[in-house]
Amino acid sequence: MSKTVEFYFDVGSPAAYLAWMQVPKLAAETGATIDYRPMLLGGVFQATGNKSPMEVPAKGSYMVTDLQRFAARYGVPFNHNPHFPINTLLLMRGAIGLQIREPARMVPYVDAVYRAIWVDGKNMNDPATVGAVLQQAGFDQAALLALAADPEVKDRLKAVTQDAVARGVFGAPTFFVDGHMYWGQDRLDFVQQALKATP
Repeated sequence: MSKTVEFYFDVGSPAAYLAWMQVPKLAAETGATIDYRPMLLGGVFQATGNKSPMEVPAKGSYMVTDLQRFAARYGVPFNHNPHFPINTLLLMRGAIGLQIREPARMVPYVDAVYRAIWVDGKNMNDPATVGAVLQQAGFDQAALLALAADPEVKDRLKAVTQDAVARGVFGAPTFFVDGHMYWGQDRLDFVQQALKATP
């Protein structure tokens, strides 16, 4: 029986972007199912007292270099976004809204947003830029804005974020396999090991 990897992410996290690019391959190799959990990283930080490594200058500088090393190892494009940090509230509402209403479109949506932020360096704090990115990816900006404003969608994002905090999540990406937590895209080898382990 195949296992499930719960994947908590936010598009504003470069480490979560790198994980996003690797998880489908991981699932294919292990036969696992991916349970995507879009959350609001800012809400997690607020609840846990954590903050972005980029807020510590020396650590932030190192992290950019380290993320570039991992991107090269994975063979995926990565550029640090000059407009970082990105306010991801509307973007994550869009992700979770699509997950509720049009689940097949969530992954293409997140793909487009991640590429805009962490490859193309777009200013996704700017509504016009967001609209152009989504239109180019085949999404209706007005429909997504309406979806993001839906009370059910807002409540769902809050609930997933609160659930993450209750389970011990303090950053992104975070994975759970068989109830065990793994934090960081550089822990994917442990996730893979857990997925391959006999129950």
